[in-house]
Amino acid sequence: MTGSGERLGWVDMAKGLSIILVVMMHSAFGVGADTGGVGYLHYVIGWAAPFRMPEFFLISGLFLSQVIDRPWPRFADRRVVHYFYFYVVWAVIHILFKVGLGERDPVLAAEYLAWAVIEPYGVLWFIYMLAVVAVASKVAHDLRLPHWAVLTLGAVLQMAPIHTGAYVIDQFAEFFVFFYAGYALAPMLFALVEKAQGRVGLALAGLAAWAVINGLLVFSPGHRVMPDHVEMGLAGLPGLHLVLAIAGAAALCVSAGLLARVPAMDWLRWLGGKSIVVYLAFALPMAVTRTVLVRLGIIEDVGLLSTIVMTVAIVSPLILWWLTEKTGIGRFLFTRPAWAHIPGTPGSRQDIAARTQRQPAQ
Repeated sequence: MTGSGERLGWVDMAKGLSIILVVMMHSAFGVGADTGGVGYLHYVIGWAAPFRMPEFFLISGLFLSQVIDRPWPRFADRRVVHYFYFYVVWAVIHILFKVGLGERDPVLAAEYLAWAVIEPYGVLWFIYMLAVVAVASKVAHDLRLPHWAVLTLGAVLQMAPIHTGAYVIDQFAEFFVFFYAGYALAPMLFALVEKAQGRVGLALAGLAAWAVINGLLVFSPGHRVMPDHVEMGLAGLPGLHLVLAIAGAAALCVSAGLLARVPAMDWLRWLGGKSIVVYLAFALPMAVTRTVLVRLGIIEDVGLLSTIVMTVAIVSPLILWWLTEKTGIGRFLFTRPAWAHIPGTPGSRQDIAARTQRQPAQ
């Protein structure tokens, strides 16, 4: 695999690592909250805390340059409507199952559905925010704002103590800089990974040094590993947190670049290519598996229990996706239908009809 194909390979590797860390966090903290205990995955998540979500945003911005010059309808269809479609579909599913059926309160479910329009619901906040940060980046681009200015503003927002209570505002302030950094610094990141692939020994030494420094700063005095969350030590300080987030995101990209050269790790590349599938659908099987296993009480080790829950949460969405592809039933869960495109954009009904008319007669 060479050229652009290799680039896509390591990017999917990075997405695979990112989605594993995300599901790991929710699984470990969920089990911890239910059992009151702490397992080994809590420490892995604590170590990854500075860069876990920043990396996901950064990776999501890497190829923004390919679409940001498009007219607003085409850009919005790919980078806004695309994410909002899946957000709406899965927010409805999550709320109906968790609130409507779980709590048997249809009125409360309707209230949650209404609020989900302006306040991202549950774990789906990331999908919602991808559309928001994409719009902000497009506006900055159209205003011809220099990258350094937007990155500076984003860094200030990230370091500032912004806690308005409005989830969209707070999460935008926290993560916009990383998404924009993926877009603005993409050439540098691709060059860094390419150099690392050519000097594996030096890259591994650098990764080892980074891993140790990151860990020392996370678990420095002041840190706390609690059943349902981790509080960082020095790594949580404004400014230092930003630096560690960027460094960790770059390190994960380099790690993905090295893993892309290992044929045995092709499964991780495949998983990364289905990261949105896992992200959309992991919460429900995770919650069910955790609840059943905790109530059974067969497994007492929190680390092992969290690992089993995490594995089921990752695999279950992939099985569901495979079933929808094989049967054609429920494909709307992971594939945006033609009606959900902006009219006239690629994939819309009008586009499909036009392409059908242009096909030569058989």
